[in-house]
Amino acid sequence: MSINSSHFPLVWMNLTQEPGHDHQQDFEEFEANLRRGEPFVLLTDTAPAEDHEHSPEEKKRTALWMKKHKVELRKLVMAMILIEPNAAKRLGFKAFAVVFAKFWGYPLLLASSREQATEMARELLSMD
Repeated sequence: MSINSSHFPLVWMNLTQEPGHDHQQDFEEFEANLRRGEPFVLLTDTAPAEDHEHSPEEKKRTALWMKKHKVELRKLVMAMILIEPNAAKRLGFKAFAVVFAKFWGYPLLLASSREQATEMARELLSMD
């Protein structure tokens, strides 16, 4: 995962896993966005790989990080918007979206294009 906050409050994430990636840097970048104290939307056009399995250490680190930042995540992250052009795949992500929202504390929304995702994000931000 990598984070690009250059268009904040639209924060782009790349969920692909590359060998040797520094996950601590990802957490630090995410925390920097939370410290801004302003609502933002996460957007991605990379779905998590179905075959990627997190190590027990990664799962523990993520769970501890989530617990520490639970209040800010629920307050400041309006949603994650996953861009998936394939309608069948979008449908498949709907069940995952329920689990995602319970775990992260913010909804996973689905869009068919970058344009639609950006429009959805701006609507969410204008409602706050």
